[in-house]
Amino acid sequence: MSNKLPKEAYGGVSGKDYVPYITDKSKKGTNIAVLIIGIILAIVFAASTAYSGMKSGLTVAAGIPGSIIGSMLVGAFAKDKGILGKNIIQGMSSGGESIASGLIFVLPAVILIGSDFTFLEGLIISIGGSLFGIGCSSLVYNYLIVEEHGKLMYPESMAISETLVASQGGGDAVKFMGIGFAISGIINVLTGSFLNLINSVITYLGTPFYKWKFSLEVNPLLVGIGFIVGLDVSLTMFAGSILSNFAIAPLIGYFSDIAREDISIWNNATSAINTMDVNAILGSYVKYIGAGMMLCGGIIGALKLIPTIAVSIRETLNAKKGNNEEDKGSSSEMLILIGGLVLGIVGAYLISQNLTMAIVAIVVSLILAFLFVIVSGRLTGTIGTSNLPVSGMTIASLVILTLVFVILGWTGLEDNKSLLLFAAFMVTAIAIAGGYNQSQKVTYIIGGNKREMQNSFAIASIVGVVVVCGTIVVLADQLSITGADAPFALPQANLMSTLTLGIMSGNLPWVMVITGIIMALVLFMLNLPIMTIAIGFYLPISTTSIILIGALIRLFIEKTTSDDHSREVKVSNGISLSSGLVAGGSIIGLIGIILQVSGVITPRTPTGFASSNLMALLLLVALVVATTIPIIMAKVRDNE
Repeated sequence: MSNKLPKEAYGGVSGKDYVPYITDKSKKGTNIAVLIIGIILAIVFAASTAYSGMKSGLTVAAGIPGSIIGSMLVGAFAKDKGILGKNIIQGMSSGGESIASGLIFVLPAVILIGSDFTFLEGLIISIGGSLFGIGCSSLVYNYLIVEEHGKLMYPESMAISETLVASQGGGDAVKFMGIGFAISGIINVLTGSFLNLINSVITYLGTPFYKWKFSLEVNPLLVGIGFIVGLDVSLTMFAGSILSNFAIAPLIGYFSDIAREDISIWNNATSAINTMDVNAILGSYVKYIGAGMMLCGGIIGALKLIPTIAVSIRETLNAKKGNNEEDKGSSSEMLILIGGLVLGIVGAYLISQNLTMAIVAIVVSLILAFLFVIVSGRLTGTIGTSNLPVSGMTIASLVILTLVFVILGWTGLEDNKSLLLFAAFMVTAIAIAGGYNQSQKVTYIIGGNKREMQNSFAIASIVGVVVVCGTIVVLADQLSITGADAPFALPQANLMSTLTLGIMSGNLPWVMVITGIIMALVLFMLNLPIMTIAIGFYLPISTTSIILIGALIRLFIEKTTSDDHSREVKVSNGISLSSGLVAGGSIIGLIGIILQVSGVITPRTPTGFASSNLMALLLLVALVVATTIPIIMAKVRDNE
């Protein structure tokens, strides 16, 4: 069996004509051993992601670590299941992690507003959101996974697929993955992800007259993603960052400088608006323009998909009459979707104890969750789950739902608690949709069974909900501590609590949100990619700039290779190396965060030259050289 994916895995053929790596449809990936391993890893990744995310605000996608750990464990306990078993395990790992990546945004926010929730409340509403997200994603599977094959690149799905295929044999794919893993591992150990011995962020700030910011994080994982997604997507995202950091932020800075001294920042009454630096402008104002852009882009994208959604629903209902195994699995899709709806409705009443609120809130939550589940699936196809703007989509959803609450006069503390628990339904659906679509794309590329992945992923998501809700309930006393001595930073949860309290009190920069909506409408009229630009606008420029570096490395290799065959081989080697970069960044980053937040290692603060921009620049040069040279220098054999 080949140790490389077929080149058609990256496009060149229509989705319905693609021949996967495994062509025998009778093979299955699950057995008791595989499911037990998957559940254990779902528990591990859910707990570690919840703890590290609340502690530092950082989370690491589990697909690649799950595929590597799963490959080892399958070899030891379920060898007969091979690559299909490994695929199920990576999907279940991603399911546990995806749940945690969403729930840590809103459940701790309930505690921060001075309220609390029971384990049962969190459990029912979150499992409902998880099943709803999986069910809705299944409805548009044919469109996002099959019809868009080669158009939506699913960079992390391809990295996971390369990892799984490389685990089946040896050769250049394994060699280049190993090189990428080593490069990424070394840099992550030296920088903030682990020991923090040297600075890895290049930052330049503008003058008080023109408040701009350029930043670049030397992150091998993001370089790998940039290489995989290519120049078009990377450049479009970077354009959004240029707009926010070099146009909108300086413009806001110009007008804020001439404001009266008695006017404060909308979410910080102790700071005058005319004292804002560029970081305050980006965090308190520009981010909300980005949220408005994503809100509008999400609605437009979902409206465009209405015909496809209708067809998907009809085909799903009709598929029960089919004879093949995939068709028979469609009934389980509807069961999962209906299960999510039922749990959402039950949870709505349990939370609010108010029939009117329960009906209104669950209807709005279902609509918003449905819209952003589709957006989440599509964005995963563009940038992967590691950089999925779950917080941005959650902000947009939460703003709308909060506005509904305010209009209906539900503005008390208990109402705010109910609001955030309804947000738990939405954020769980949004977050799980990214991991689910990513895992189903891997299944499609490898040749696994769609129904097996769907059911295994659903099990992992339920396990993840139990673990995360239990973790937050147990840590509630510590999570309630705020200030400089707080044991948990809770950056996302603090944002959500501030946001809801701000809207309910009438204190929110609505002009920023509406501005973002108008900008998105202009992009739509110009037929430009709204969501790709919006995510670049919303994400830190340090992220989009290094993704662009990865894309430029690929462009350099393509332009400096003369013949088509050599170019194809080198790009393939580059993708394998990039997969190693992503794998190394994921695994070493996850280990580093866990060791940091658990106190096993104490990272130092770089000083002197080690803390300078020049140090980070030299690290960037070393990363680019170390990444490019192996690909350029590799010999191309005629039989490759």
